[in-house]
Amino acid sequence: MPVFGRRRGAGDRDAVGESAADLAAEAAADEAAGEDAAPGAGPWDVAEPHPDMQRVDLGSLQVPVLEGTDIQLVFAEQHGAWVTVRHGLSELQLQAFAAPKRDSLWDDVRAEIAAEISGAGGMVTERTGPFGAELQARVPAQPDQPQAGTQLVRFTGVDGARWFLRGVFSGAAAENPAAAAPLEAVMREVVVVRGEHPVPPRDLLELRLPPEAAAALEEQAKAQQEEEQNRFATQPSPFERGPEITETR
Repeated sequence: MPVFGRRRGAGDRDAVGESAADLAAEAAADEAAGEDAAPGAGPWDVAEPHPDMQRVDLGSLQVPVLEGTDIQLVFAEQHGAWVTVRHGLSELQLQAFAAPKRDSLWDDVRAEIAAEISGAGGMVTERTGPFGAELQARVPAQPDQPQAGTQLVRFTGVDGARWFLRGVFSGAAAENPAAAAPLEAVMREVVVVRGEHPVPPRDLLELRLPPEAAAALEEQAKAQQEEEQNRFATQPSPFERGPEITETR
């Protein structure tokens, strides 16, 4: 899948807004002042006022492009789609779900995640993080492969206007606050587009490639198909007679 990213150049500051480091520093200042979350802090609903910055439009999620981050849209047949944001040795997975108009999901989802991990023999602890209640858990590094060992992950959730956003931090961000700060800044500036069409609660909201990326993939697939057709068209048939030389004496 296409990767959307912003890398730091020489003397470069984010040309479209604050960098991940800037936003993380602001969040740290708020936390030091005893604030769990600054008033009006994101993630944002598309209908409410939110900071103007460069974001990748992936359908239900508009993900900020901050310095040093790479954004990838992943499609999996069994698990649906999700957005992966990488920064250094850390990773954040984002998914948005439909939610009831007058109810929240995170309390129930958090309890279900904790029960599932504990039932599978894992360790899970609930604590308070920058987005409120969250889970820190030790889970298998690769499902169905015990020999791969375990890894530490953080499950976070935010209830919005008929939507629920889940973020899963892994790598260094699962245990190191400094490593987590840039990805927390990304999650804080995500814009969720719920849409007006009916979606059952807990169903994933649709993710899709931006039009320009989808067009580029379509062109690439078309070029590969034409290349395959041309390759097979120019191969000689094993049943056709080739050139013959006749010697006459």
